[in-house]
Amino acid sequence: MLKLRTGTESTDNAWSLQVMSPSEKWSLSLLVMLLASVSHELDDNKIPSLCSGSPGIPGSPGMHGSPGVPGRDGRDGRDAQAGAPGEKGDRGEPGQTGSRGLTGDHGDPGPKGDQGKDGECAVAPKSAFSAKLSDAKAVPVAGSDAIRFDRIVLNEQGDYNAETGVFTCRVPGVYYFTVHATVYRASLQFDLMKNGFALASYFQFFGNWSKPASLSGGTLTHLIPGDKVWVQMALGEYNGFYSSPKTDSTFTGFLVYSDWKNSAVFA
Repeated sequence: MLKLRTGTESTDNAWSLQVMSPSEKWSLSLLVMLLASVSHELDDNKIPSLCSGSPGIPGSPGMHGSPGVPGRDGRDGRDAQAGAPGEKGDRGEPGQTGSRGLTGDHGDPGPKGDQGKDGECAVAPKSAFSAKLSDAKAVPVAGSDAIRFDRIVLNEQGDYNAETGVFTCRVPGVYYFTVHATVYRASLQFDLMKNGFALASYFQFFGNWSKPASLSGGTLTHLIPGDKVWVQMALGEYNGFYSSPKTDSTFTGFLVYSDWKNSAVFA
């Protein structure tokens, strides 16, 4: 009968198997197979062996398989109807004012522009004259004739006519006219006329003195272009106008201010 060795006799198993006959080895194999078929399944599918062997060499890792066939596309979902717009929300409150930023650096000067066209120069309106009687001039008697102060002292604008003794307004505005008369040999009365009407009248009595007297008078008046101003005798017997190299009788007028306030350039 075949005797099995277990336990402490494991050291002699290898030698015992080597001395067994072929029939005994076949009988042992058959017994092992029978035990395996009738024995209950052990934990971890381990079958106790009669002898423990060395662990086997791990096998080589298998190759990756080829990719599978792509699956079918999913079904498209049905488009839903657009929803109704929502109600407008309330307006938010204004935010707080931010702090003032720092002042930026000054930029570089821009390129110099082209020179502009020459502008027109505004010139203030001017009108002034002064004239006196020549010492050989005969003074007209009373009437509508103007006294001709024929010696021009100043008349740059030409508004006074020495041949007629009449000033004609060219620049509208306020003027001042004055007359200074040397009175000698007779009393004197004259009128300062504007367009045929007396602006002012002046009188100086002369009492047969050895030296001449004087009479001066003036007035302001407003004129428009075309107005005329002159000096005229009031009474024939009071015609004491006198002029000599040392004493003059003069007629003077000038513009105080013009009505051309909004005119850019004056002639």
